Amino acid sequence: MLKTHALSIASAGSPFEHTTIERRELRAHDVLIAIKFSGICHSDIHQAEGDWGGGIFPMVPGHEIAGIVTAVGSHVSVYSVGDRVGVGCLVDSCRMCEYCLSGEEQYCKRGAVYTYNALDYEGNPTYGGYSEQIVVDEEYVVRIPDTLGLDAAAPLLCAGITTYSPLKHWNAGSGMKVAIVGMGGLGHLGVQIAHAMGASVTVLSQGENKREEAFRFGADHYYATRNQTTFTELAGTFDLILNTVSANLDIDAYLSLLGVGGSLINVGLPAEPVAYHTFSILPRKSISGSSIGGIRETQEMLDFCAEHGIVPQIERIRADEVDQAWDRIKQGDVSYRFVIDMATLKQ
Repeated sequence: MLKTHALSIASAGSPFEHTTIERRELRAHDVLIAIKFSGICHSDIHQAEGDWGGGIFPMVPGHEIAGIVTAVGSHVSVYSVGDRVGVGCLVDSCRMCEYCLSGEEQYCKRGAVYTYNALDYEGNPTYGGYSEQIVVDEEYVVRIPDTLGLDAAAPLLCAGITTYSPLKHWNAGSGMKVAIVGMGGLGHLGVQIAHAMGASVTVLSQGENKREEAFRFGADHYYATRNQTTFTELAGTFDLILNTVSANLDIDAYLSLLGVGGSLINVGLPAEPVAYHTFSILPRKSISGSSIGGIRETQEMLDFCAEHGIVPQIERIRADEVDQAWDRIKQGDVSYRFVIDMATLKQ
């Protein structure tokens, strides 16, 4: 087994501890990655604090991993030592079901193996990117284009694909009116991606404080949802609404903003159930959800972002600042994504 340093949480709600974890020895199709940067996703906090239940402890969070290949298994054909690579939310799937075969491993019928807080198919717990190294099968690794910095690329492995996948699936593009609800870690990437796809983009945010940044990211319009006239003025406007917030909203109010045949897509994950009235969807409106993306689509997203100059706005932090960063995220005090410099872990 390979020993590596990591940041670990002993139990739900505990602070981080510096620990040593074990990674498996390289198999024929494995790559060993020296993790350079690991993004902090709000779902890390939800899982570590038990908001969604089922936590496996000790837990090493992190599924926005960017690094350099340092060793490869004997049968690896895609990657070489020195390659710039990333690992997102998945590290395995059954590879045989209809979803895996179509490149949508996130919907694997057997159940995809997540990068952390999961059990692999042999029953071993998975540990994520708040660590120095990770071993992953080459089929679940993506290549980071040279024009993307490794630090900026890390959040794309979750936040980027989480917004890219539904925007692509629901055909965001020229002639379509798209609203992005919330402009946080997910939303500020959703704005950039929808704009690059050619859609007319409106940001719906609680207050006015993010207006100028929204336009900088490519928004065409901006409305504050605290102003109730927003819902009257924009009634029946949008073809697609992408809801990126992890809080309970008045879903009926947002459904009222859709035109006939419009769709409200949820990618934010509030801890509590949400509700809506059936009357709100009678004008052929739909409400749906989307879960990350498959490996091929994640690579496509990275290439798209590199081509269009799409990068998250990040704040790099040291490994000893993660507890404080989590507190700031819970307070909404981040613009817009924290990224851990894993070189500081030993220090």
